[in-house]
Amino acid sequence: MHIQFAELPVRDQARAKEFYVKNLGCAVAANAPMGSDGWRWIELKFSGAETTLHFIRATKEDASDGPVLVLVCDDVASAVEDLRKKGVEILTEPHSPPWQPGRTVAEFRDSEGNRMVIGSR
Repeated sequence: MHIQFAELPVRDQARAKEFYVKNLGCAVAANAPMGSDGWRWIELKFSGAETTLHFIRATKEDASDGPVLVLVCDDVASAVEDLRKKGVEILTEPHSPPWQPGRTVAEFRDSEGNRMVIGSR
């Protein structure tokens, strides 16, 4: 079983799309009008992954306090440094959490204020 797509709450689709393409290397898989209010159906794909990100309209001004997405990579410290160089807000530096010994995780925020986790395999 795998996740076909993950829904991500955003307020500004263009800003969010730019963030994910520029900072996380996503490719636009779909970008089409959806309704008469200017909202679009946008799907983004991560290179080498089956999962597609789909933007949904945020229902409140505040971003989620908990992580809304967990990304997995081989070198968390390097990925965090790359995000930092691109101006991404890093919330926690790479560390080994007590609840997952041997795994490295860090947290950052996307352009919409959502918390994201990046963790080792």
